[in-house]
Amino acid sequence: MATTSQDKSTRTIHSAACLIIGDEVLGGKTVDTNSAYLAKWCFSLGISLKRVEVIEDDEGEIMEAVRRMSDRYDFVVTSGGIGPTHDDITYQSIAKAFDLPLKLHDEAFQKMKVLSRPDTLTPNFDWATDSPALQAKLRMVRLPTDESRDLKSQFLFVSDNLWVPISVVNGNIHILPGVPSLFQALLDGMKPFILPRLVDPEGKGTCRILISTPMPESAVAAYLTELAARVEAKGVKVGSYPRWGKKRNTVTLVGRDQAFLESLVAEVEENVQGRRVSQEDEADDL
Repeated sequence: MATTSQDKSTRTIHSAACLIIGDEVLGGKTVDTNSAYLAKWCFSLGISLKRVEVIEDDEGEIMEAVRRMSDRYDFVVTSGGIGPTHDDITYQSIAKAFDLPLKLHDEAFQKMKVLSRPDTLTPNFDWATDSPALQAKLRMVRLPTDESRDLKSQFLFVSDNLWVPISVVNGNIHILPGVPSLFQALLDGMKPFILPRLVDPEGKGTCRILISTPMPESAVAAYLTELAARVEAKGVKVGSYPRWGKKRNTVTLVGRDQAFLESLVAEVEENVQGRRVSQEDEADDL
């Protein structure tokens, strides 16, 4: 049986994906920091971020990516392409992907009027008079709309200081701006909407333990391989990370059961001749 949009908007969130949209990222003009912020946000809530993709401002690319991600992951976040210019095509592309119309969202428009800063370069701008500048602004509040579903669940206003809504399409695609300060503010504001749908509704998240070792990866590989196979059933991931140019490398234990992770520390420290640290460079002077 196919999963409906309603199902996707209410089911427990286990997995997430991030879609970064923008020619400027692929062209090296802008550095993507939003996916890193989302990764930390998901980790703190115990959501497994499974995929990050960067694609160009191309309708076909956007349509293919959001359809695929919506099918495969519980929670999808897009970043970028929702501004006022001709190449900001995220809203229209995602609407087309799910056969939805773009409709003026009046509440967002009214909030835009109140909260937008005056533009000194267009001193004669009038909200009541049609103009190219007004049409450009309206591009940002014409949103994909599924009139068969509850509208409030499709447009989340998470801050009284921001007119930009989080547009939720097909139940699990959350469209966010690419500007990092806005992206971060909206993502953080979305947390209360997400908490009830987590595996742990208290949002305790995932735990990570760092162990610093002077041994090279080749020397600890056999033990870590055996350990990883032994603890996999408990939902624990074992990682090994070389620190080039440094005397010590890092072993990580990641999982949701903190008590079980703690029970492994002494064993791992002994087998890698290391010590637990709170940050990777803490033992560099040993």
